[in-house]
Amino acid sequence: MPVLLRNALALVAGIIIGGAVNMGLITLSPTLIPPPVGVDVTNPESLAASIHLFGPRHFVMPFLAHALGTFVGALTAFLIAVTHRERIAFVIGVFFLAGGIGAAFMIPAPAWFLVLDLVVAYLPMAWLAIQAGSGLQRGGVTASPSVA
Repeated sequence: MPVLLRNALALVAGIIIGGAVNMGLITLSPTLIPPPVGVDVTNPESLAASIHLFGPRHFVMPFLAHALGTFVGALTAFLIAVTHRERIAFVIGVFFLAGGIGAAFMIPAPAWFLVLDLVVAYLPMAWLAIQAGSGLQRGGVTASPSVA
């Protein structure tokens, strides 16, 4: 498979797999940490009107969804890519960061959560995925051939 095609596939796979992890955790969230009584988390109006009822524990799963989605997406892209692995992993981080910034304007949340989420859940997770991917490759687990 040509290098450019493999790198493009790495980017697309990272976005799709990272997005699936994010959505899976967000979907699972209300069953693990139920929202306050009477709040419909699928309804933006209900969420906006009731955000003051949410405690810090209600933000654990959204943070994990953003952080783990970014980590898994960036790691996937890093392991599939042939060249520019680090750049491609950081592109995944920037992609999810852009989504996080967009969500910050659309979904009400306390300022402390927005700062924590935007500062910790995206680019640092892409960096961590690069470190993990490098370690996996040094340890003999490699998903992509070396370029000669």
